[in-house]
Amino acid sequence: MLKTGMIIAERYEIVGKIGTGGMADVYKAKDHKLNRYVGVKVLKPEFREDATFVKKFRSEAQAAAGLTHPNIVNVFDVGEDDGIYYIVMELIEGITLKEYISKKGKLSVKEATSIAIQVSMGLEAAHSHGVVHRDVKPQNIMISTDGKVKVTDFGIARAASSNTISSNVMGSVHYSSPEQVRGGYSDEKSDIYSLGITLYEMVTGRVPFDGDTTVAIAIKHLQEEMVPPSVYTPDLPYSLEQIIFKCTQKSVDRRYQKMEDVIADLKHSLIDPQGDFVKLTSVDNDAKTVVISDKELGEIKHTPKQKTDIEELEKEINETDYDEPDEPVSRRERERERERERERARRTKKQRNSGLIITILALIFGAALLVVLIIFIGRAAGLIGGSDNTDQQQEAQVTEAPADEGQVAVPDLKGKTEDEAKTLVSDLHLGLQSMGEEASTQEKGRISSQDLDPGTMVDQNTTIKYYISKGTQDVSIPDVSGTTGIDAQQQLEDLGLVVQVQKVYSEADDTGSYPQVDPGYSMYTEPSSGTDAKSGDSVTLYVSRGLDFGDSAEVPYVVGMQKNDALTTLGKFIDITINEQKSTDVAAGEVISQDPVGGEAADPDQPMTITISTGDQEPGAQADTSTDSVASADNSTSDTASSNNDTASQAAAAGEVWKCTQRLNTPTGYNGGSVRLELVQEVGGVPTASVIVEGQKITFPYQLDITGAPGVSEGTLYLSEEVDGSYQELGHYPITFEKAE
Repeated sequence: MLKTGMIIAERYEIVGKIGTGGMADVYKAKDHKLNRYVGVKVLKPEFREDATFVKKFRSEAQAAAGLTHPNIVNVFDVGEDDGIYYIVMELIEGITLKEYISKKGKLSVKEATSIAIQVSMGLEAAHSHGVVHRDVKPQNIMISTDGKVKVTDFGIARAASSNTISSNVMGSVHYSSPEQVRGGYSDEKSDIYSLGITLYEMVTGRVPFDGDTTVAIAIKHLQEEMVPPSVYTPDLPYSLEQIIFKCTQKSVDRRYQKMEDVIADLKHSLIDPQGDFVKLTSVDNDAKTVVISDKELGEIKHTPKQKTDIEELEKEINETDYDEPDEPVSRRERERERERERERARRTKKQRNSGLIITILALIFGAALLVVLIIFIGRAAGLIGGSDNTDQQQEAQVTEAPADEGQVAVPDLKGKTEDEAKTLVSDLHLGLQSMGEEASTQEKGRISSQDLDPGTMVDQNTTIKYYISKGTQDVSIPDVSGTTGIDAQQQLEDLGLVVQVQKVYSEADDTGSYPQVDPGYSMYTEPSSGTDAKSGDSVTLYVSRGLDFGDSAEVPYVVGMQKNDALTTLGKFIDITINEQKSTDVAAGEVISQDPVGGEAADPDQPMTITISTGDQEPGAQADTSTDSVASADNSTSDTASSNNDTASQAAAAGEVWKCTQRLNTPTGYNGGSVRLELVQEVGGVPTASVIVEGQKITFPYQLDITGAPGVSEGTLYLSEEVDGSYQELGHYPITFEKAE
């Protein structure tokens, strides 16, 4: 730590410490050459001898030095003085956006939009110079005392080489894009994602994804859809919510492609808050070019421009009074005006509804009267005859109300484009929510599946969740031998394959006393592993029943086991029925009872029943298994963030071992406490987490020796230190795996 009065480079006199970051401390200093106050960022002493850290520190300075923009903290100088590495930058008197949000709870729409526009302008300037921030978050956005918004801490770099992991933190996980938490390539569209998360926090006062561990949060970025911000801020304008959605698409191709488009839509949202001008990009990139006719082109050219409105808005952007301390009366007046506007809107809606009801009743009465007149005249002319029964039926047809009023049938969306689906459900007053992409035999860019079956009667305003097809994907059938039948089936289905399961008896091993493959474990597939296939193809999975003991086999005792463990243990039995039962004594997912009971002799071809606890929740529908299937196993992917300590044994059993032997340098901010190392890899398209080290003190630099999933060459390593009884993330780093010879 530098002392007050110390002079660096015979020019900068330290006045006092004003902050600290991951790699450096920040001081206020007096520049005696230009007679002004500046901020000086100084590399922490423990990292000065580390060449990797010095390189990162200089890289940050060089990246930022070439950027000059009103919404970027300017860098004036960079250098080294007697082992002290420093960056001299513009001194910003104010607070971070994070502090400002904490102070106000949530920001007004106009205020949040103004800040977002200024941040976007700074990022746009950086992107135009080829600089990607990679760590956009409220902590790195400063709001000065005069209301200006500036982005700081540019130039966060990734790992420098393939055999050494830098201790650099690649962005806070709450704001990191899916490609960042996956450890993949990140570009300006990663900054757009982080900006969207920041905008979400500004208008709601919270981040969209949170959890107990950094890994849990990271997997939410990869898998989960965010809660719409309008849930927390009901008066949020439609256009601003759509901007947030487009910024935070999990697929980079569906986000804004450049920052200037974000700026244009943010400005447009101030003019037209409820407008439907934000277009979410379809995943179908093969759409044909639309040709504009001469007539349409003429209409576009002669459309009046809103230049005056936009100019006025741009003037307002930099005049926002963030704290609004001197306008209590105006503020109260604005609130009264908003309340009056809401009341006028309610009255207008009520009047419209009343008018609509009167109109409908008048039409019904007129139609009934017309039918009666036609019948009366027809009978008088002898053109219509019939019994009184017919008359009653005709009158009933006029006056009878439709059944299930307010409900509609769910349409079949499969095979349709997103635009076609939106038109279809809009007419039925239903909602749509995209859940992402999946491999499918459907044409790329079209809806491949939906959560509600077509024809199901649902209330209006129900939301239908759907997946978009990525098209037929080329896959290689993996070697699943040695894994449980449940895990093997899930792994194959995750590749888009249609799995048929056959339970067969295993041959005995060399001793003749034990099976070559234990009951409940995978034996092989047809087609065999390594065969090229496409998503949608069928594959048969053969699962062992152990040795054939005829019609008298000992029943394993599975009470108290987890559901999947129990089903694997009962692998010899071919027909298992699963019942669910509420229980406050047995944890959810555990077996309460079984029939036949453990220890008895039973025919493995006869039905067996196990009862699973649902905890304090009411049980759902009973799920039955049939022969030739292990579908009784819970194939849900909801537990993908749990520890997967069987990775090494699975890899060995599969005949492949994939290793990471990189070196982990001292993490930034490490204080010598116990650490936790967690590995996240995408296995078959599903993020899977493994705890490598937990509750241990390790010596840095630390040599990794990690066995990963077979055939997966990349992963992300999360490093946390235990502080006051809980783990705090110090960084997450992309690592690579190679097949061991």
